[in-house]
Amino acid sequence: VRGDFGTSFNDGRTVLAKLKEVLPVTLGISLLAIFITYLIALPVGIYSAVRRYSLGDYAFSILGYVGLAIPNFLLALLLLYWSQQYLGQSVGGLYSPAFENAPWSWGKFVDLLAHLVVPVIVLGTSGTAFLTRAMRAAVLDELEKMYVLSARASGLSPMQVLLRYPVRTALNPIASTLGWRLTYVISGAPIVGFVLALPDTGPLFLNALLNQDMMLAGAMIFIYCALTIIGTFVSDVLLVLLDPRIRLE
Repeated sequence: VRGDFGTSFNDGRTVLAKLKEVLPVTLGISLLAIFITYLIALPVGIYSAVRRYSLGDYAFSILGYVGLAIPNFLLALLLLYWSQQYLGQSVGGLYSPAFENAPWSWGKFVDLLAHLVVPVIVLGTSGTAFLTRAMRAAVLDELEKMYVLSARASGLSPMQVLLRYPVRTALNPIASTLGWRLTYVISGAPIVGFVLALPDTGPLFLNALLNQDMMLAGAMIFIYCALTIIGTFVSDVLLVLLDPRIRLE
């Protein structure tokens, strides 16, 4: 309850002090990656379902398969090389050397955003590809059902029918995955953190396991479990808001 996770075996510092240094960075990057994932995946999945077998559907399907197939660390290396080779900018770490110890300013904020683009893309690519395919399949399952045909026959516009009925029902399985999505993004961060030299929980957790620092490793596993429980609770709340049948139960 007091947040006392003990003392690190490695350097004698408190575990809480070490977590305070890296946990905000990890949560910020992970939440931003999840937000971008859902922001892109949901409309793309709906478009692919409504325009199935179109050129756009095939294009998004190919991109989705590529996104699922490329490992995170390989994508991080490719983006690092591309940024360095063609943009002339290194995106490793959180800040450029000129802003590392500088006070907060608009320039430092812009530099931080520029360094967050690559880790957010790397951590969100596979999730975006998976959710796009899941949303497409869920909407396709609902489009030809009788209640959708009845809504069309009642005179509603195609957009009203789409958003009010099949999309709302198709969001149920998407919302139910939010509980493990945050932990999934964070669990994929260690290798990405090493490749991009990020001061997040990934390298810290891996080093704790390699050094058998049980206090630090146990605290981080506890935090991962807590995030899973919180995400599951948020999923349940979203399902109640989306589906009246769950409220009645």
